[in-house]
Amino acid sequence: MKKIKTRDRILEASLMLFNSIGEPNVTTLLISDELDISPGNLYYHFKSKGDIVGELFASYEHEMHDLLAVPEDADISLDQQSFFLHLLFETVARYRFLYQDLVNVLSRYEQLQTRFRRILKKKTSGFRTICESFRRQGIMEITDGELDALCDQLTLTACYWSSFDSLSHLEDRDSMDPGRGVYQMMYLLQPYLGPEEKEQIYLMSRDYL
Repeated sequence: MKKIKTRDRILEASLMLFNSIGEPNVTTLLISDELDISPGNLYYHFKSKGDIVGELFASYEHEMHDLLAVPEDADISLDQQSFFLHLLFETVARYRFLYQDLVNVLSRYEQLQTRFRRILKKKTSGFRTICESFRRQGIMEITDGELDALCDQLTLTACYWSSFDSLSHLEDRDSMDPGRGVYQMMYLLQPYLGPEEKEQIYLMSRDYL
């Protein structure tokens, strides 16, 4: 079995601690204690906790950019939209420390603010591409103004669902269910869909409720 490098072990332990107890409550000493390594060993790989956060954010950023590269000319189905949202919420869950304390994290690490705003714009653009595909196929009937508002609402829900859901799982954050977030996102589409598509979302929702 290949031995995991100390640098990767530090990132894995930091991500676990950040997600479990919140990034502000984690110190480099706590991380080194979790790994049973000396603080000097940790500082050899990362000079500060900010460097660890930056490395984790880069991994999150890479995953999001790959996920949000939605083909503009694709005919997307509701099933594909649901699968896309599952992948989106699974990625958010992996890096949920960012979302559960978003404003404070970005306030402390100003170098991440522009990069996160760029991801928000890509989310909105991705949702728009999907909805435009629905409209082109005749699945969705929506005006341009309604589409603007819907894409903003989808971005807002994707961004803050993790914080909302965590309020119900304060004692066990690992038990949070991304499926409920997927249902909420799909439900936002319902007013603009035809009867068959509404029924399809209803059948999907039984797995989440």
